Amino acid sequence: MTHQVHAFEPPERFVAGTVGEPGDRTFFLQARGGGRVVSVALEKVQVSLLAEKLEELLTEASRRFGVDLPETSPLGTVSDNEPLDTPVDEEFRVGTLGLAFDVDTTTVVIEAIEAGEADPEVELGDDDEPPLGDDDEDDDDEPDDDLDRLRVRLTPEATRAFIDRARRVVNAGRPPCPLCGQPLDPAGHLCPRHNGYHR
Repeated sequence: MTHQVHAFEPPERFVAGTVGEPGDRTFFLQARGGGRVVSVALEKVQVSLLAEKLEELLTEASRRFGVDLPETSPLGTVSDNEPLDTPVDEEFRVGTLGLAFDVDTTTVVIEAIEAGEADPEVELGDDDEPPLGDDDEDDDDEPDDDLDRLRVRLTPEATRAFIDRARRVVNAGRPPCPLCGQPLDPAGHLCPRHNGYHR
């Protein structure tokens, strides 16, 4: 079966977002450009980890290559707080996220690869190599070649905006219990720190 690569280099919009109520949300990465919209589903922890690893990638690019990177979203820019473009049709569920920094174009490449046999993960690529999943080490393991992919190329500024929104989306869920850290439900919470009593 032939795989499909949804490439946006660059996208008009690339965001993390959710569908559903806190406690029952489905997380998506959504790219828009050239008259098409592609949405891929993933786990909350993958969104959080992606934001964290992108932050590390920007810091490393600045340290190693002297790339001028924004510390926060540029002043005067409006944060993208709009909902996901509808209809939100899931193309595939993400298994692996690959990241790389392209020194020649000073851009960040993000590749979301369809879930296969492997567990979900986020990998950091070498700075001027192709996006992960295409490297030579995986030539013996061909299954990734049959998996669909979403590939986006972002400027450092667009990457910073993505990180900021992704963190807001992750933190917009149910507040954590101050004692055990598990999400609090509106109807109450059976906290293991109180031997299961409602608080």
